[in-house]
Amino acid sequence: MRLFKIFWRWYRAHKTFNIGLATGLFVLQLFHLYWLTVHVVFFRLFGESYFNLTGFWQAILVLVDYTEIPALIVTSLVYVNEFREGRKIRSIIYLFLLNVQWIHLFWITDEVVLEQFTGIAPIILPIWLSWLAIFIDYLELPIIYDTLKNFFKSFSKEKTYL
Repeated sequence: MRLFKIFWRWYRAHKTFNIGLATGLFVLQLFHLYWLTVHVVFFRLFGESYFNLTGFWQAILVLVDYTEIPALIVTSLVYVNEFREGRKIRSIIYLFLLNVQWIHLFWITDEVVLEQFTGIAPIILPIWLSWLAIFIDYLELPIIYDTLKNFFKSFSKEKTYL
């Protein structure tokens, strides 16, 4: 228990940095959500992708995708801290929106959805399940907004530079 107390004391002392880190990692997901929309969703709706990445940019997208796991962990700490500070219902809602992403990451990935939509999936899933996975991805948007708002609020209170 002492280790937790030390950790949370450090966390609160560096709150702006921690919220900034979470915000930065989650803002990167906007690039992924843009790709998801114009490549995967538009292909399904209009039969054409408007954002085919190759080479360097595809590698960048993969790197951004790999930041999602640290983003989930670090941002969960933001909302656990809020819960500890007394904002219980709000924190639980955001923790739910945040951690439902694990279902999408390890069960119905973007690759599975893309294969479903293009008809090359080795396992056929109901199409509504693919749309559910996309919807889960978009649940990141309120979290991105909230962490941005919290970062700027915390930054202005401290009036310090990172």
